Amino acid sequence: MSDATFHPADTPALRLGQRAPNFRARSTRGPIELSDFHGMWVILFSHPADFTPVCTSEFVALAKAQSEFTSRGCHLLALSVDSLYSHLAWIRMIHDRFGVRIEFPILEDPTLEIAKAFGMIGADSADAASVRATFFLDPNGVLRASTCYPAEVGRSIDEMVRILAALQKTDMAPLLTPAGWREGDDLLRAPVHAIEDVLAAETASDWFYSTVPDTGGAA
Repeated sequence: MSDATFHPADTPALRLGQRAPNFRARSTRGPIELSDFHGMWVILFSHPADFTPVCTSEFVALAKAQSEFTSRGCHLLALSVDSLYSHLAWIRMIHDRFGVRIEFPILEDPTLEIAKAFGMIGADSADAASVRATFFLDPNGVLRASTCYPAEVGRSIDEMVRILAALQKTDMAPLLTPAGWREGDDLLRAPVHAIEDVLAAETASDWFYSTVPDTGGAA
């Protein structure tokens, strides 16, 4: 059973820029405490239930792509209201059916405390049938991005990797990522705010829209 360190009824939904509430919970990899991952990137993602078709497809895809997240220093944490034993049986089924191993932890949240504290569902929700949320937490435990999908629509694993890469890239320097940016694409400089710089720009738009090559490091 999860051992949360907060009271969901008193905790508003988590917002971008806020520090994620700590929690303790049982998982397929032993007891997990969110604070154990301080100093590392974490993607916490929830799914409505074990043994469901969309969630199974996501877990197979995530297992195959885990090296993409690991290479970026990011830990995956899955969350479901189902019991630890259900998680273990589901992992066995996935392994037997698809030949993949689920290495990332799957946490149980039978009381919905974690889901409610993170705003995945309403504080008065009786079940987590609509939960398919993803939270990107930086090394300080701050929520930097989030997505929420309906139960009928599976997540894009490529987009999860892209969001993580974009967050890490913009942390390295005061740069921005344009629409559809992928590693290696040009970045955008942050716009200037001094009138002298605006007037000194070579063209009328350079002060707010100027690209810079992605050199693979800080620019």
